[in-house]
Amino acid sequence: MNPTALLLQPEVHELILEGRYSELRAILHEIPFADVADILGELDPAEAAVAFRFLQRDDAAAVFSYLAPEKQEELVRRMGEDALRIVEAMSPDDRVKVLDELPAEVAQKIIASLSAEERRVTQAILGYPPGTVGRLMTPDYIRVRPEWTCARALEHIRKTGRDAETINVLYVVDETGKLIDDIRLRQVLLAEPEALVESLMNRSFHCLRADQPQSEAVQLMAKYDRTALPVVDTRGALVGIVTVDDVIDVAQQQATESMQKMGGVGVLEEAFDTIGVGALVKKRAPWLALLFMSELLTSNALRYFDDQIKQLAILAIFIPGIISSGGNSGSQSSTLVIRALALGEVSMRDWWKVLRRELQVAGVLALIIASIGFLRVSLWGWFGWWKEHKLDPETGKVMLDETGAPIIDMAVQNHYVMLAVAIACSLIGVVVWGCVIGSMLPFLLKKCKLDPASSSTPFVATLVDVTGIIIYFSVAMVVLRGTLL
Repeated sequence: MNPTALLLQPEVHELILEGRYSELRAILHEIPFADVADILGELDPAEAAVAFRFLQRDDAAAVFSYLAPEKQEELVRRMGEDALRIVEAMSPDDRVKVLDELPAEVAQKIIASLSAEERRVTQAILGYPPGTVGRLMTPDYIRVRPEWTCARALEHIRKTGRDAETINVLYVVDETGKLIDDIRLRQVLLAEPEALVESLMNRSFHCLRADQPQSEAVQLMAKYDRTALPVVDTRGALVGIVTVDDVIDVAQQQATESMQKMGGVGVLEEAFDTIGVGALVKKRAPWLALLFMSELLTSNALRYFDDQIKQLAILAIFIPGIISSGGNSGSQSSTLVIRALALGEVSMRDWWKVLRRELQVAGVLALIIASIGFLRVSLWGWFGWWKEHKLDPETGKVMLDETGAPIIDMAVQNHYVMLAVAIACSLIGVVVWGCVIGSMLPFLLKKCKLDPASSSTPFVATLVDVTGIIIYFSVAMVVLRGTLL
């Protein structure tokens, strides 16, 4: 709850308890709709229903659209016919959004209670598949004809503009209803009254198709910096408009879904603070199980290099740092590419450009990390800290001298520079490979018609862990052969 709602909630609660309904109606009318919704969300359901009944009708319709789905359902149940009239007073796009969230039986009851015209409009919007622009659009807009004068257009706005979603933009249609242009209200206001609407047209406009994905509406709205865009059908006929407030909701939902997927969680169908424990487990358990099974491959890879670890146990010390460097670099690349694809900054045909640049960046990053690794190993050797107990090759136990003291193996200390080179070269290979995997996996998933966000941070890290082990020990075997191995 924001600070304004937090301060006013106790006052609203007190007004309800004392039955001072006139004051309640007045104070709620002065508060922004979103804040009223926050206040109602914190009230007891019975008190929320009382407060809602005393909202002005237009205010109630707007506030209802801001309420959480479970609160909407509760109010519909408690208020009965009053709630149905409020839903009918809402704009068609907001009404459809509410109906989508409510249980099917409640939604059907509301639709049946609508007037014939409102039912027709609502069912027309609901007829479009979920996730399409048609579900976002509203039929409340201003249409004008090219042969009208500006004076007639202004008169038309005065008569019909009260119920329009926006009057900043007027949409010009021909006799068949086909969209031929959009013009600004300012143009009409500043033109001579006798001037024809056609004289203000340049026939250059941007529009959406009703069957387009909502994500494309987000991109187009941001690209052309518009507050509203017309929606046409396959024949080019104007069927509605989409406004920026609806697009912002879609953008927020898409960002939330992408973040959840990138975190290795299934998309949540309801808010985090209201979702049940069982539902959260169902969303998280499959990913955790998959990642765990994938991580078991790391154990298999380590098992393959078991002899090298027994021969030079110090190699095991650097495993966490090396594979985490690869996982971290891969996760960075994956996150950047996923977001760039979502924003339309890169497309499928840009994969080679992205790979080429990522290789350059990865090379620099790998040299930085490898230098740190080389310096760390070399300093420990320079200070004489790489002394290890000598192990019996057959039993693997520490060997003792004639006095019973552990025998110190100076092999690592004598060849610490070669060990530092092996660690540095491994880091270069692992970091570069991590960046390549992280940047290319989103493209591969999109090519397979899957969501690029599925190449989540934990998934990339797990994949690079397994391959990082192979790179590390392969490089160590080559560099240290004849010295430590």
